[in-house]
Amino acid sequence: MKIFLADTEAMLRLGITLSESLTPGSVILLEGDLGAGKTTLVQGIGKGLGIAEPIVSPTFTLINEYTEGRLPLYHLDLYRLEPLEVAALNLESYWEGIEVIPGIVAVEWAERLPYKPDSYLSVSLTYGHGGTRQVELIPFNCTISEVIAAI
Repeated sequence: MKIFLADTEAMLRLGITLSESLTPGSVILLEGDLGAGKTTLVQGIGKGLGIAEPIVSPTFTLINEYTEGRLPLYHLDLYRLEPLEVAALNLESYWEGIEVIPGIVAVEWAERLPYKPDSYLSVSLTYGHGGTRQVELIPFNCTISEVIAAI
C-alpha cells in the first residue's frame, strides 16, 4: 500500500494512527534516505502510545527504550553499523521479548539487518514533489489495520 503525505504533521498523524493497531511484539522495519521521515514516523508512534518523553534518533546510542507508554517502544537505528556488527547485537531479543517487556520495535535503516523477524511491517519512505513523502507499507505475516488501509 502506498500513501502520499503532504508534510511532517501528516507523517506524525500516520505514526499516531499506526500506533493504535500495534500489539506487543510488533516490529516496524523502516527504510529511506536521510531526512525521509523515519524518526518523525517513530515520534508519531510514540505519541500514539502515550510516551511523553521526547523521541530522538538513536544514531549514536543505537537503541532508545521508552517504557512509560501504553506499550514499551524500542527505537533502534542501524545507520552507523555494518551487517556483521548488527548481527552481534542479538536484536531478536527485542522482538522476541527476551530480557525486555514485549513492546513495539521500530528499526531505522532496517536494510542493514542481516536477518529479519518472522512477522513485521516494512515501511519504505521516499521524497516526493514539493517536500511531500511517499510511504509504502508492506506487511509480512501480519495485518495492517483497516484504519491505516483507509488513509
